[in-house]
Amino acid sequence: MFTSVLMIEKALTSADVEFVTSLHGDEEVSFHVLLQPRGDQADRLLRAIDDVALGELDEVARERDVPEGEAARPFGERALEVSLQALQVAGSGAEGRLIEDHPLDALKALVDEVDADEVIVLTDPHYVEEFFHRDWASRARHKVGVPVLKLFSHSKA
Repeated sequence: MFTSVLMIEKALTSADVEFVTSLHGDEEVSFHVLLQPRGDQADRLLRAIDDVALGELDEVARERDVPEGEAARPFGERALEVSLQALQVAGSGAEGRLIEDHPLDALKALVDEVDADEVIVLTDPHYVEEFFHRDWASRARHKVGVPVLKLFSHSKA
């Protein structure tokens, strides 16, 4: 069995599930999912820049209405539950947890705990962070000791 740690920032779409579950052909895959709800970080500006870069100006205006911090936790719990169920329905083993703080430390600990074969980071594009190699995948490559695959999700958060 192949063991993947899957880092996400929102609920998986059916296209995302099909994509990650088909990466290894017929080999059985078990997923350990980490989801970080939107935190209180000062990343609202970065998300707005990403929206502008994608030409999604309406999203920039709506950004201030999206819950963050503790208010985002119930949405994160629901997104995790939906994602785990979708992976299980697709025939994969799946368990998961929310990340509160220090996502890369949580990722490293989980990779070691489950003896993961790989890490898959599945997020929306984050152009500013990716340009400066500050995105999860870039930073994880230097920390986890297993291959890290960066994929873009099939829908905007």
